Amino acid sequence: MDIGGISSLYNDIYTSASNQTASKLENELDKDYSQATDEELMDACKQFEAYFMEQMFKEMMKTIPKSEVSSGSTSTMLDYYKDQMIQNIAADSTEQNSLGLAQMLYEQMRRNYGLDV
Repeated sequence: MDIGGISSLYNDIYTSASNQTASKLENELDKDYSQATDEELMDACKQFEAYFMEQMFKEMMKTIPKSEVSSGSTSTMLDYYKDQMIQNIAADSTEQNSLGLAQMLYEQMRRNYGLDV
């Protein structure tokens, strides 16, 4: 396989992996939470907060100038692993209640679904 083919393959894998997080969250948010347990509700809120933080971190990373030294396939793989690192940092930050967004969403969803009885 030539270098262009490898670069294209890595790019496809990278694009697919980045779309999986958004799809997973979208599927989670499409559920009906009117009969959800507190744990299920909080889990959905934490997933949203982690996704929100991930998007924030990715936008911040775009402000860092890129090195012109790396090749296309190396750059794509570096971006893939960078995204994985950002996802892990966002998930870990959410577990430590760093923003409190999940808690606010949880309380609002409980009120909206009438679970605050």
